[in-house]
Amino acid sequence: MRENEPSPVRAPVPAPWDVAAPLVRAAQEGDTFALNDLMELLLPYVTGLCRPIAQEHAMDAVQESLIVVFRSLNGLKEPRLLYGWVRTITVREAVRVARRVARELPVAEVADRPGREDGELAADVHDVLRRLSPEHRAVLTLRELHGLDERAACELLGLPPGTVKSRLFRARSQFRTAWTA
Repeated sequence: MRENEPSPVRAPVPAPWDVAAPLVRAAQEGDTFALNDLMELLLPYVTGLCRPIAQEHAMDAVQESLIVVFRSLNGLKEPRLLYGWVRTITVREAVRVARRVARELPVAEVADRPGREDGELAADVHDVLRRLSPEHRAVLTLRELHGLDERAACELLGLPPGTVKSRLFRARSQFRTAWTA
């Protein structure tokens, strides 16, 4: 580019909800291509929400979440609110899947935990999170990983503030105890 040439004008990047809203409307009217595009748009978002809560069963939670989302899509009145609506459904489904799995699978022995000297911090954190109950893991990840405030966590989980506060306190305490053990 030369000095006298004007810089090229770049089109502003549209907000995710602006991209999703027309797809939602089209999908609600029966457009299967829009439904497919909406699926591709939401899959990474839903996966990112499910991973810290449902952990190794995240893909089950993703599938369950997307099923609920697409079955209920016609009930979404304001398409621009898609992401908040999807987040609420996804967190609840991820907790439900994690609870179900927790009832079915025994927790591994503490001796199975990888050592910190391995240098695998992510694996250690994952292991400590796995030992928390699904309810505690959900509150902790919403607050610490996703940065939601208390009110938003209450709304997403459908719980009163006192319950969220106590679960967060217990989750942090259990995490610290397991981490230092």
